[in-house]
Amino acid sequence: MLQPRISLRLPPSLHPIPRFLLPSFHRYSSSSSSSSASFSTPHTRDQVPPAPLTSTNTSPSTPSTAFESDRPDPSTESFALRTYKPRTPGVRHLKRPINDHLHRGRCYLPLTFPRKGQHIGGRNHSGQVRVRHRGGGHKRRIRIVDFHRLQGGKHSVDRIEYDPGRSAHLALVTNAASGIKSYILAAQGLRAGDTVESFRGGLPKELIESIGGVMDRGLIAAKTILRGNCLPLWLVPQGTLVFNVGLKRGGKGQLCRGAGTFAMVVGNGEEAQQEGKAKETMSEAAVEEDELTEKETIPTQQQQLTGLAKEKANQQRNKEMYINVKLKSGEVRRIHREACATVGTASNSNYNRRQLGKAGRSRWLGIRPTVRGLAMNASDHPHGGGRGKGKGNVQSQSAWGTL
Repeated sequence: MLQPRISLRLPPSLHPIPRFLLPSFHRYSSSSSSSSASFSTPHTRDQVPPAPLTSTNTSPSTPSTAFESDRPDPSTESFALRTYKPRTPGVRHLKRPINDHLHRGRCYLPLTFPRKGQHIGGRNHSGQVRVRHRGGGHKRRIRIVDFHRLQGGKHSVDRIEYDPGRSAHLALVTNAASGIKSYILAAQGLRAGDTVESFRGGLPKELIESIGGVMDRGLIAAKTILRGNCLPLWLVPQGTLVFNVGLKRGGKGQLCRGAGTFAMVVGNGEEAQQEGKAKETMSEAAVEEDELTEKETIPTQQQQLTGLAKEKANQQRNKEMYINVKLKSGEVRRIHREACATVGTASNSNYNRRQLGKAGRSRWLGIRPTVRGLAMNASDHPHGGGRGKGKGNVQSQSAWGTL
């Protein structure tokens, strides 16, 4: 006699949402290859989004050491990507960074303009292709981003937005005094409701009075080195992580603007100034000793300086005017002390770990297919021709014959 089957599934009342509608969250760690999946109910707009994986202190009194946690460490860093059940082949390999804090509506239209014209297909003004593998894609609007940050005063962050024209996120900020809105590059960990400020025009009187009127670098750094603030490089302490770094005095930020990029200030000119003061005191002591021994009239300082001494003085002056900044590539650049820099790291640090999942997403982004030279005709590429199995007895080279 056949026994009736025992149902091992839970009743429908315990599953208010179908399981195939729940996205899976995999927590990946570069130190271990195993990953564990956990399921959670997707939140709506009215619900509070899930807490981030790493807790960040956004209090205004956080010193510059708080940004040490923003520095990615491949050996210990853990990150989260959103994956999906393979309902279709296009989402089987789809992985996206979890950015639930982004604004879900349209952009701020007064600060945008449509992206139209021939240049969107990788062509120049005469219609000739200058950049290959470009064309098509979804229509876009160009965001007008304030890379100079010349407007002082406190700015409140209204929201964090996605920008299709760059890998990092943007922050829509409003000037507390004038009410003017502007787009700036968002720092990692910056959220709606935070306050940022620019000190390129100098330190305000209220700030100087709050520290007792003493121009102490430590006290100034405790008040100004906060996530998202823009300062001249000479106000940034050594070891601070910065992004959106300028290259010249009064110019806009040009370096470290991509997602997750940063630079480190490794020398702010204080050592050069101390070295110059020490040399001046040594030279003054030598002059006094000569006065006591020889008792002769000593010529002026300009007459004493020889060509070599003038050259050393110029080198010392250049050391004080320029600051060493170490880029993420390891390059150390000397940048003018009045150039700008934003404290923190650029947002969307997990951008390089995403997977599009299918070729159609590349086409939506305006990226056309890349054809191998081996598969081309002999008239189109040096590697072309034949049956497509080998490039022949030729060196590997580009389509234009350069190695």
